[in-house]
Amino acid sequence: METVNANSLEKYINAPVEVCIQGRASEDQAPWVKRKVSKVTLCPDETHLRIYFDKHFFFAVPLTSNVDQKEDKWTAYDESAKLYYSIKMV
Repeated sequence: METVNANSLEKYINAPVEVCIQGRASEDQAPWVKRKVSKVTLCPDETHLRIYFDKHFFFAVPLTSNVDQKEDKWTAYDESAKLYYSIKMV
C-alpha cells in the first residue's frame, strides 16, 4: 500500500468529484459532498497534503496515511486519527 503523494491526485484536479471524511463504520457517517479539487499542495510544515476546493477550503491529509486507489476513487486512511479521506469521480 502506498502513502500520500500529490501525483496520485492529479486526475482529480478541476474534475467534478464527491469528497467525504469518515470514521469507523460504527460511527455516524458524513455525507458525500460535491466539489471540484482546485489544487493540491504541501502544508507549510510538510507533514500534510492540502487538498483545496477553493482559495479557503481544504482538507489536510497526513503524508503518512495509507492510500488505496481504485479506478475512480482515492482513499487515504489516517491510522492515528482513525479517519478515512475519500475522493471519487462523479
